[in-house]
Amino acid sequence: MSLRVLVVDDEKPALDELTYLLGADERVGEVVAASTATEGLRILRETDVDAVFLDIQMPGLTGLELAEVLSRFKEPPPVVFVTAHEQHAVDAFELHAVDYVLKPVRADRLAEAVRRVVSGTTRAPAPEDTQIAVERGGVTRFIDRAQIAYVEAHGDYARLHTRTGDAFLVRIPLSTLEDDWRSAGFHRIHRSLLVALAHIDELRTESGRCTVLVAGTELPVARRHTRELRDVLVRRARTPE
Repeated sequence: MSLRVLVVDDEKPALDELTYLLGADERVGEVVAASTATEGLRILRETDVDAVFLDIQMPGLTGLELAEVLSRFKEPPPVVFVTAHEQHAVDAFELHAVDYVLKPVRADRLAEAVRRVVSGTTRAPAPEDTQIAVERGGVTRFIDRAQIAYVEAHGDYARLHTRTGDAFLVRIPLSTLEDDWRSAGFHRIHRSLLVALAHIDELRTESGRCTVLVAGTELPVARRHTRELRDVLVRRARTPE
């Protein structure tokens, strides 16, 4: 099967790289490029394509908005989101995206997305399968969200703490992560702390003060969050796997 794919990205270097990588894939026969979602929509109305590789953050019509328009097509093409923003994954899969690839794009990861297009399978947004791009010392690493034990607020940034003691700073506010990761079992316990319920080892109460032990670190629980957290943990413990 030789695919005709459309690539939409407003950043020329990213557009050129995606076009090159997809063109080098033996399963892809033709790559059509567009620098705006509006241009991409025009192409889609005039040309049949087998898949759309789509950025999310673009001026004017966003990638998510374009995907929503495509979902109303009689025969919508498969959509693969290619973005630097992990926090939109839930919205993307609600629009039945085939895959969600994080920038900077790795050739093997993009090849896997093409495979999913060809096979017609969808990459489910399971918490343990969601990867986050983090930078340290000029090196980009990809960590699984399931490794994150708790998150600490740092202004417009958030510091991700893993079970193994590593910490990574990302430019995402804690409030955004709270909304996006709630369904993955993350719970706000303090104005500056978000914890993964699965990583809570102990809940401690002493002299009216509540704390939790997470990955060997004792974290304070704000009074207004204490009862809700205790109820959530009790329900979780009673629920069979």
